[in-house]
Amino acid sequence: MNRYIDTHTHLYDEAFAGEEDAAVERAVKAGVVKLILPDIDSATREEMFSLADRHEGTAFPCLGLHPTSVNAGWKDEYEKMLGLTGRKIWAIGEIGLDCYWSKDFLEAQKTVLKMQLGLAHEMNLPVIIHSREAVEPMFEVLEQCRHLDLRGVFHAFSGSIETYLRLQKYGSWHIGIGGVVTYRNASIAETIKKVPLDRIVLETDSPYLAPVPKRGTRNESGFIPIIAEKVAEMKGVTAEEVAEVTTAGAEALFGI
Repeated sequence: MNRYIDTHTHLYDEAFAGEEDAAVERAVKAGVVKLILPDIDSATREEMFSLADRHEGTAFPCLGLHPTSVNAGWKDEYEKMLGLTGRKIWAIGEIGLDCYWSKDFLEAQKTVLKMQLGLAHEMNLPVIIHSREAVEPMFEVLEQCRHLDLRGVFHAFSGSIETYLRLQKYGSWHIGIGGVVTYRNASIAETIKKVPLDRIVLETDSPYLAPVPKRGTRNESGFIPIIAEKVAEMKGVTAEEVAEVTTAGAEALFGI
């Protein structure tokens, strides 16, 4: 059986309430042997760490303040997050910029992102970046942080090959590919064909964005092989090669 890693899964989300452990077991049974758990904010952090503690060696927790959680009270949220940096974590994330839901706190989002990129540098950790309708603001921040020797993954990447290549000027970046790649007329298809396979990692973003033919249902980590099959088709390689290369890349990036 192929070995996969889900580099972005929220199995601790309330959508899995009471079923978290079963979802982990289904993932492992499907060959998804390691799960990266990105942080959002204090509302779900306890559930995330609890799930990771119950599945040590399979589930790997991260720490970060999501851009949609940056609001008027962000300083308190940030302090709560900093108070947990003594715990074993595997990345700073999910962090970034989101101009889709609101631009009201965009300047605060930029400030918080820069602070967290600095934290990742200090802790020698990769970052998990959320960037939604924020290409130019993101490059503005990356330009200001280019001295930090950044590495990580742009989660749910939907950009062009030109955007991917531009990113490489600001660090060592992978792109996270999930269920959207299976959707009809997915714009990411042409980019995937041109990005080296060893710069792609697989993700579900569960419980969101389930791949076809599961679209419209609750997504979960056990669906990673469906995504891998589609990537293999687009790249003209076997699913076994996709599994081998993306798993090795994720293990190296996150140190797992």
